[in-house]
Amino acid sequence: MSSEKSRRSGNEDPNAIVSVLRDDGTLDPAHDPHLGDDEVKFLYRHLVETRQLDERFVALQRQGRIGFHVGSLGEEAAILGSAYAMRKNDWLFPCYREFGAALMRGFSLQKLCDNMFGNANDTVKGRQMPCHYVCRAVNWASISSPVGTQITHAVGVAWGAKIRREQVASLVYFGDGATSSSDFHSGVNFAGVFRLPVVFLCRNNGWAISVPVERQTATHTFAEKAVAYGIPGVRVDGNDIFAVVAVTRRAVERGLRGEGPTLIEAITYRMGGHSTSDDPNRYRENQAVEAWAARDPLERVRRYLQKRGAWSDADEKNLKADIDARFRAAVAIAEKTPPPALESMFEDVYAKVPWHLAEQRNEVVSGPRAPTPHG
Repeated sequence: MSSEKSRRSGNEDPNAIVSVLRDDGTLDPAHDPHLGDDEVKFLYRHLVETRQLDERFVALQRQGRIGFHVGSLGEEAAILGSAYAMRKNDWLFPCYREFGAALMRGFSLQKLCDNMFGNANDTVKGRQMPCHYVCRAVNWASISSPVGTQITHAVGVAWGAKIRREQVASLVYFGDGATSSSDFHSGVNFAGVFRLPVVFLCRNNGWAISVPVERQTATHTFAEKAVAYGIPGVRVDGNDIFAVVAVTRRAVERGLRGEGPTLIEAITYRMGGHSTSDDPNRYRENQAVEAWAARDPLERVRRYLQKRGAWSDADEKNLKADIDARFRAAVAIAEKTPPPALESMFEDVYAKVPWHLAEQRNEVVSGPRAPTPHG
């Protein structure tokens, strides 16, 4: 390998896993991101909020009050840690498990609940499934279900920022299954060639719905795929929020220096089903879930804070009560809000509605109505 290729790839040890938070609650100084107690408490509150909302949304779906939910049980540190490392002007491109990061960046809980019910206040006007929202105010791109398509979108934004000479990076989330998509190859290859400030964050959670990792790739790791594109590949303990913050920050700094993208493989585990439409008990054993439960990212941060005297049982109780109260209030409003206006289906495509769509809109609005499902 030439010195230039070696410099650009940066893969000194593709098998090494970056970790920071030790079992005894101390931090490895080699990768310590130097977060203050207030910062760690901020992150912990959002970790707990994400976990608690996951449980509540699953309950709503089981009650038939919403149609669908994609959870992040067990993967919260990989999601929130990476989002925390991004700056306000950077763009985030989610797949569908990252609602906790959206809330942390400023997306409102009310808007999230509006999306889950698809009502008139939903940011996407009820046109997508639940868990598919957008928030331009916090540089949060729209979620789309097709696997991997957000990867090229993130690259496009970074490319545009580089052309305009703006100090803007993008972070794109995807699972291990998306590395088998053409969008992964196209996006990583383009970003590598043009040295774009993109953080490719692969959450290796063990499963692409029911397809295990070993059926997804023949490579030993996902990070080593970076070698083929001449960029760094980094493996990180995805259940260690300190480590995730550290490696993501370094990736952003590298990109903004003009040195190109980084592929991060966050090693974690999907503790729940792929979605509320999935039953993981049909294709995996409980032993694996139990082993990963011992590495719960929330428990690790809570123990760290308690050891430092920065968190108490009372703090925990008050936090959960506050989250529950805010959630109940948001759901109450969302359920009472009417569905989007029928004519809204003709909006947001043309700056000026063409005559034939205007005729169709008028006919729909003035035409007869089918009976509602509730009589």
